[in-house]
Amino acid sequence: MCDLLRINTDRGVMIHDGKTRFSKDGKPIYHFLGTSTFSEYTVAHVGCVAKINPEAPLDKVCVLSCGASTGMGASLNVAKPKKGSTVAVFGLGAVGLGAAEGARIAGASRIIGIDLNSDRFEKAKLFGVTEFINPLDYEKPIQEVIAEKTDGGVDYSIECTGNVKAMIQAFESCHDGWGVAVLVGVPHSDAVFQTNPVNFLTERTLKGTFYGNYKPRSDLPGLVEMYMDEKIELEKFITHEVSFADINKSFDYMIKGESLRCVINVIGN
Repeated sequence: MCDLLRINTDRGVMIHDGKTRFSKDGKPIYHFLGTSTFSEYTVAHVGCVAKINPEAPLDKVCVLSCGASTGMGASLNVAKPKKGSTVAVFGLGAVGLGAAEGARIAGASRIIGIDLNSDRFEKAKLFGVTEFINPLDYEKPIQEVIAEKTDGGVDYSIECTGNVKAMIQAFESCHDGWGVAVLVGVPHSDAVFQTNPVNFLTERTLKGTFYGNYKPRSDLPGLVEMYMDEKIELEKFITHEVSFADINKSFDYMIKGESLRCVINVIGN
């Protein structure tokens, strides 16, 4: 994690002088996460800028800013599943499907997708998910269901919802002795992770990650090249495209769980 540019959603100003670079009618327009990309032009700290292949289509590689890359990195860089292993992914949004894609690339033999929205299951097959569990279909805790289906628990679990209950379930779904759980989702600030200490004593491992342990300036260009070389497919993450005038539609798609990633065209209709 970069000490200078670590995420601070409350800052809203440039680091150098503590001021904004935009205003309207004399009132400052604050920066969001140091980028402010909902505009045709922006001002960003040099540490927030990565130079990529100029031939790369921006309406495709833009999804690498978060989501697909975060999930893939959580699998490939943090969990590091071995070939033939069993992986559970909690949450089948763009981040979760990125995690499934990473597990597929790593050679996992079983990739179990867990989500409360059964409509997501069919789409998830495109990302390597081999079986699905909807917790609403069971009366017992989902970690018990997974343990029964996997002879004691999965080798790796990746939580991509930000729901602290799902985080606990993901950790407790891991097999004792070697299971590894990776937390990716961002919980509410007052959320508390509670589990029996015995779950650690039985040699389960709990990890966390931000942006899949990718370093944007140095690693994003390489991810773009993987796309250009057809080693990763970004198109399947993009379910909708809207103009900037219809930006609220993209939020509707997200809230209803109808989209993975919606590309907003700032210029043109």
